[in-house]
Amino acid sequence: MARYVITPDVALRLAGDRVAVPAGHHLLAPTLLRSQLLSLLYQAVRRGELTRKEADRQLDYVRGLRLRLLGDRVLQGLAWRFADQLGWPDTLTAEYVALAKLQADALVTLDATLARQAAKLVPTAPVDVLL
Repeated sequence: MARYVITPDVALRLAGDRVAVPAGHHLLAPTLLRSQLLSLLYQAVRRGELTRKEADRQLDYVRGLRLRLLGDRVLQGLAWRFADQLGWPDTLTAEYVALAKLQADALVTLDATLARQAAKLVPTAPVDVLL
């Protein structure tokens, strides 16, 4: 049983492709994922890239994933430390890295820069492991 922390871009990729995540994989994300997804989909609708109906379908897909959302003090403290260590301007992305360190086998992101930076702290994996 593998546990993967997924970033918002991965959640949207899974939703867009309607991927059936293999049963042996457990997905994790910080609780802020919900708000980030809502915002990203709202922005895509505003830009005319998606219809509201398509955005709702993607949200429903992600809500239906076996996705455990976490966000306790330990996670937040580690996110602060990682953001400071990596020189990031905020802690949002660092929560994904911290959660991977605390609970998962690897971080899965489509962002090559994030993957490269996160690999200094946690194992990373390509999105293909979820397809």
